[in-house]
Amino acid sequence: MPTYEYICPKCSHEMEAFQSMNDQPLKLCPACKRRVLKRKIGGGAGLIFKGTGFYITDYKKKSGGKGEGAPAATSQPAASAPKK
Repeated sequence: MPTYEYICPKCSHEMEAFQSMNDQPLKLCPACKRRVLKRKIGGGAGLIFKGTGFYITDYKKKSGGKGEGAPAATSQPAASAPKK
């Protein structure tokens, strides 16, 4: 359900209302009690993620061959320095 913004042209009171898209626009201003409330045209809130978090590991990995990502580590031991 979207959040709509309203403004009263008489007293300049601004408010937000959480309404269904099928609900009629509000008309009564809670501040001055006049029936002149107007719904503002907004850009929308965009995409809202709800939950504990979203991580790169939450998505399916792409299938592919070698050459993707970081190079593979080698399993050879490091060379030791000569003792004197």
